[in-house]
Amino acid sequence: MRLEGKTAIVTGSASGFGAGIARKFLSEGARVMIADINGDAAEVQANQLGPNAFAHQVDLANGASVQSMADVAFDRLGHLDILVNNAGVTHLPTPLEEVSEEDFDRVFNVNMKSVYLTARALVPHMKSRGTGAILNVASTAGLSPRPKLNWYNASKGWMITATKTMAVELAPSGVRVNAICPVAGETPLLKSFMGEDTPEVRAKFLSTIPLGRFSTPEDMANAACFLCSDEASMITGTALEVDGGRCI
Repeated sequence: MRLEGKTAIVTGSASGFGAGIARKFLSEGARVMIADINGDAAEVQANQLGPNAFAHQVDLANGASVQSMADVAFDRLGHLDILVNNAGVTHLPTPLEEVSEEDFDRVFNVNMKSVYLTARALVPHMKSRGTGAILNVASTAGLSPRPKLNWYNASKGWMITATKTMAVELAPSGVRVNAICPVAGETPLLKSFMGEDTPEVRAKFLSTIPLGRFSTPEDMANAACFLCSDEASMITGTALEVDGGRCI
């Protein structure tokens, strides 16, 4: 029960890595808001996870929607100990000059602007309490970019730098900020990363991962739980590679 008594918001937690992180947090004693743009899926997930989980629909690219999420979290949870910025999107593998402006804006808004908006809405509360943990779900793409995932790669590199600058600024206020960097996993984004999901494409992708498998929600959840727990009280500003050796 490493998170007993803790409260958390996990964005994009109706599916994929976010759902795994929320499930782990709940099993370790936390109360968790399942925040997702897909409100119906969030409700289903929250109902499956039990009484200490509740759903909230949010558009993380919209400031008013994010502020509403924060207000509901404070009302339901009383205070907030942990924020996990997990929500993310990608564009299909495309030459960098051919990515549409619409796709670029979507990646920018969901992967980057959302981190600014959640910080604006929630960091003052954490600073006032003198404690808190923020976890940003980045990617190996921000450390070792793959061709044709250009602007997605850049957004995750941005998130790693944002993590470090948030960490150094918020440390005097008692707020820790870290990131985890997964390799691709069995999530709704996998097909988009690969372009097409065939045995041949999977084999080629897996050949770049020394441990020979994709990241799982459980892998991400275990790393997230540690970094957001008091066991990691001396760790801030790190971007932990949870990638089976992909970045070696």
